[in-house]
Amino acid sequence: MISVVVLAAGLSTRFGENKMLYPIEGEPMVRRVVKTALSSSIDEVVVVIGFEAEKVKAALKDLNCKLVENPEYATGGQSSSVKCGVKVVRKDADAVMILPADVAFIDREVIDMVVEKYKREKPKIVIASYKGKAGHPILFDRSLLPEILMIDEAGYGLKAVVKRHQDEVVQVETSTPNVLLDIDRKSDLGRRA
Repeated sequence: MISVVVLAAGLSTRFGENKMLYPIEGEPMVRRVVKTALSSSIDEVVVVIGFEAEKVKAALKDLNCKLVENPEYATGGQSSSVKCGVKVVRKDADAVMILPADVAFIDREVIDMVVEKYKREKPKIVIASYKGKAGHPILFDRSLLPEILMIDEAGYGLKAVVKRHQDEVVQVETSTPNVLLDIDRKSDLGRRA
């Protein structure tokens, strides 16, 4: 049982408008990423929303995902969204994948590769990479969830958890640089592979 937490709560300050609603190939960015997750071998999709929550909800209205609002989205940084999502994943989840919704060009095959690696080898952490560089998504074994629930931005959030367990991290080499591309500015859209 694998859950994914899609992070879609941020303010999109560098983008100039709510990037979650920005059309990518004809549909809002957040919808594209959630649909990709739903089409993968993931068992549950949790989406953390915050900024312009009603508009983001509307963009996802007919999709089979669980929505959770992060009340601290404006001040708590990504760590607060990660914790919001992890708190509501199914209790029988063996692992939780974290996927920022601004990794807009993620594809189902990459998600499935990460899940498959976890199911085969059961490492503590699995990270999609390209040419040896770690990207997204990142999957955490459930044994690390209590630690994830303690993260904060001041302590470098999930990066600190990965660093503490670096000996237990397995990277899955993918064929696409899109695992490294998160869309912070509109100019990033042109960097897609």
